Amino acid sequence: MKNKILYITLFTWVKVHAMLPMPILYMLSDILFFLVYYVARYRRNVVRINLINSFPEKSEKEILKLERRFYLHFTDHLVETIKLAHISQEELLKRMYVRNPEVVLDLLDEGQTCLIASLGHYCNWEWLSGVTPSFDNRVTLYHIYRPLKNKAFNRLFTYMRTRFTSVGIKKNEAKQDMETLKYNKIPSFTCFIADQTPSKDKLQYWTTFLNQDSAILTGQERVAKRLDIPVIFIDMKKVKRGYYTVDLILITDKPTETPDYFITDKYVELMEKSIMRDPAYWLWTHKRWKHKKQLTIKN
Repeated sequence: MKNKILYITLFTWVKVHAMLPMPILYMLSDILFFLVYYVARYRRNVVRINLINSFPEKSEKEILKLERRFYLHFTDHLVETIKLAHISQEELLKRMYVRNPEVVLDLLDEGQTCLIASLGHYCNWEWLSGVTPSFDNRVTLYHIYRPLKNKAFNRLFTYMRTRFTSVGIKKNEAKQDMETLKYNKIPSFTCFIADQTPSKDKLQYWTTFLNQDSAILTGQERVAKRLDIPVIFIDMKKVKRGYYTVDLILITDKPTETPDYFITDKYVELMEKSIMRDPAYWLWTHKRWKHKKQLTIKN
């Protein structure tokens, strides 16, 4: 009962705010920026350390400027996520434009049905849930997610992410669900967000990412090789406030023929290239480097 009341309260608040025009929401974002950055100082130490370690060549002034730009984008992302509760698909497609959908359509024409979308927490990953018309509605977009502990918040985010044709797949059920999609030949495009920190029991592969030793998730590669699924990297760019473009980059359409960690290394290379283009649009608040390589080796 308590979760139901909380959900109704959250849903109503989000829905009312989602009805506001984008210019008004961005005014709210500017207020949020001041509160988040200057008052609450939300994870500023984490962001500062991440930026300093990732860009040792930058001066203190450059780091502070980048830090503020990140928080401005961060609060924009918050209101844009809220907008998902009301935005029309027509408007979303104008704001999230897929520039080369033929990369997916050509693979479908070649007989592929199950595809992997490889991406990170860059620009606005939430709005991808509404872009299936860009592919002539020939595929269903699936997103892998970790259920939130709070049932009310989990239900709210599930609603927003599945308003259009996107379908959620629980992280611990991803392998079996993708096997079902593959063997039933269900046209699908499953999103793997691979820039999170692996848990301690999954520190299997290390490489250099943003000038630091980084443990990398290899789940997308393992699934791609096991089921022989093409992998496409989603390269997102922020054109201006509230407008993004998506370029699809084929990593491989023959995963079983690639060497070990080829797909993972290519993902890291492309993700780093996206971030370096404009670092302000990556999610610097997460503790990406909380595990250290030398400590892992000792254990």
